Amino acid sequence: MALTEQKRARLEKLSDENGIISALAFDQRGALKRLMAQYQTEEPTVAQMEELKVLVADELTKYASSMLLDPEYGLPATKALDPNAGLLLAYEKTGYDTTSTKRLPDCLDVWSAKRIKEQGADAVKFLLYYDVDSSDELNQQKQAYIERIGSECVAEDIPFFLEILAYDEKIADAGSAEYAKVKPHKVIGAMKVFSDPRFNIDVLKVEVPVNVKYVEGFGDGEIVHTREEAAAFFKAQDEATNLPYIYLSAGVSAKLFQETLVFAHESGANFNGVLCGRATWAGSVEAYIKDGEAAAREWLRTTGFENIDELNKVLQTTATSWKERV
Repeated sequence: MALTEQKRARLEKLSDENGIISALAFDQRGALKRLMAQYQTEEPTVAQMEELKVLVADELTKYASSMLLDPEYGLPATKALDPNAGLLLAYEKTGYDTTSTKRLPDCLDVWSAKRIKEQGADAVKFLLYYDVDSSDELNQQKQAYIERIGSECVAEDIPFFLEILAYDEKIADAGSAEYAKVKPHKVIGAMKVFSDPRFNIDVLKVEVPVNVKYVEGFGDGEIVHTREEAAAFFKAQDEATNLPYIYLSAGVSAKLFQETLVFAHESGANFNGVLCGRATWAGSVEAYIKDGEAAAREWLRTTGFENIDELNKVLQTTATSWKERV
């Protein structure tokens, strides 16, 4: 991957001095509404969502190399970032059409890579749901869509982070043992597809290749993979791409995510950092809804800080610099 001077400078802004991306993800919209709705009876308001994102940005970006936000509820938070933190903005609409298994990608209506750059972002992030075993017709449609975004990012000379969420059109429950069995194939297969230079992707944001809850020694229920099998999938994932790649936390607990990163490293995965969301900040939602801003800040300064500080320590011993891949 040949990086332009501008893209390299922006990637450096998004990573720490060691070339590791320790980014805080808070571009959740639908997921945040659902989380808030657990603690209040009325519909979460725009003001509430905006304020919580501001609080997290204000309290935690001093400990992160960058933050991912969305242009729908996250713009006020972009003003609260620590001066040293880089900014990624999400370009996709939240969620997908649940009446179909296609999960077609869709950009935010009034945004473009140009507008995201004008907003001060250092990178464009786009989320794609992809089933490597879907029809060629559907997957060609998705690939063409990603080609357009890649070309936009080349034109604006801004890094393109593609987030891939693998799924199976025939398995509704992604948390099931049935899906856990095919997940490595789905995740690794999608990574191979989007590592092609034609997409102009700079960094892949991906799931770990297994559902760790079904891996021997991690979960306390059904075992789908032995530790050796899981380790081989991490190694295979690493070998599936020549692009820098970072892991998403997928809503698991902070502790489980950290344990997974250690296991990934021990398995030979040369990942380049994380975009960690709910594993870091999820507990602040309850504090904010029940007891207000001061309580949320207190949670972020204590538990939130501990989560991100522990994660940073794990990253320094497990992640590698993206510069080794470009």
